[in-house]
Amino acid sequence: MSEPDHPDPTEIQVYWRPGCPFCARLRRGMRRTGLGYKEIDIWQDKSAAAFVRSVNQGDETVPTVSVAGHTLTNPSVRQVLDLVRQHAPQLLPDPHTVPARRRLWPWQRTT
Repeated sequence: MSEPDHPDPTEIQVYWRPGCPFCARLRRGMRRTGLGYKEIDIWQDKSAAAFVRSVNQGDETVPTVSVAGHTLTNPSVRQVLDLVRQHAPQLLPDPHTVPARRRLWPWQRTT
């Protein structure tokens, strides 16, 4: 069997599977950061599942995140950001382009 070729040093990869609450939480948090990343469903991609097993002692534990050849299993968004800062700072979003979060209550109008 050939070595899985999923890790890409030019992007953040989030390995996930449908129905995983930990995956949903991480993906939601990642969207809020403005980080660009690629989502890979391990149930749809057998080589992705093989990669996840190779870095998790044979388990298909998700979410698994790959950044510049480094992986984290079930990380927080903060851990992912720290890994990106350390190993792939060029992948960080421009702080001037990330929209500020603002909660709108039903009585507030958007203008």
